[in-house]
Amino acid sequence: MGPTASGKSALALAVAERIGGEIVNADSMQVYRDFRVLTARPTVEEEASAAHHLYGHVDAAERYSTGRWLTDALAAIADIRARNKTPVLVGGTGLYFKALTQGLAEMPSIDPELRTALTERIATMGAPALHAELARLDPQTAARLEPNDAPRIIRALEVIETTGESITSFQANTQPALAANEWRGLALTPDRDALYAAINARFDKMLEQGALEEVRAFAARKLDPTLPATKAHGAPALSAYLRGEMSLQAATEIGQRDTRRYAKRQFTWIANQMPDWPRISAPGLPERVEMTLDVLSQG
Repeated sequence: MGPTASGKSALALAVAERIGGEIVNADSMQVYRDFRVLTARPTVEEEASAAHHLYGHVDAAERYSTGRWLTDALAAIADIRARNKTPVLVGGTGLYFKALTQGLAEMPSIDPELRTALTERIATMGAPALHAELARLDPQTAARLEPNDAPRIIRALEVIETTGESITSFQANTQPALAANEWRGLALTPDRDALYAAINARFDKMLEQGALEEVRAFAARKLDPTLPATKAHGAPALSAYLRGEMSLQAATEIGQRDTRRYAKRQFTWIANQMPDWPRISAPGLPERVEMTLDVLSQG
């Protein structure tokens, strides 16, 4: 686990080559096939160096969930182990790691018509209005959600309107998918100033490598704007540029800013949700690899 642009993919690949491993994606944006460049998925050359699983296997028109990722990841882990290889999970989505190591509650099935109705209400009224409604029905859940977090607000309202129970109560009743002795975790925590500079430079490089063309092709699909894939960092601003609403420089600065803010939230997640995971702050890949192998040797 680590913040975006911290070098997770390079470390995972180097470790996989040393231990006979295969890499499993744990990034909620890299599952979508539409944005290879914009989400910094491993390159074709990197994927050829070691087997990679759960990258670009979902169409952007789908609402891929943490529960679905957990099912897919456990299947990939079992398949890799059956071939006497070691699964190496890598990504920046803390909730994915939490589901794997701490558990994910079984949620009730939801009426598609209810989801459609809530989605339409958010589109017309705005997410804060439905957040206020959630606060009346389920204050505990509303208190931990941002007023503009439309997908989670919709999900929380779906659960309480369907079952009469808070989604928080379902989430409290969980069992880890992997036993504690089955895995070892570590978190990359690089210097923040260096990371933010790397984020800015990477976004510029993404534009050179075709990120804008990806966004143009994606926009042409005219998908539901509430879909998770539409929130890929940089996509909203670059879409606005393509519509003539801002300059490319302004869109670039917004994309870089949003990515830096996301990295800050990832640092916070690691600090709060992964207090016992060993940290690696060393910038060099060789040192990171040796530190990782040392963590594994303690298992």
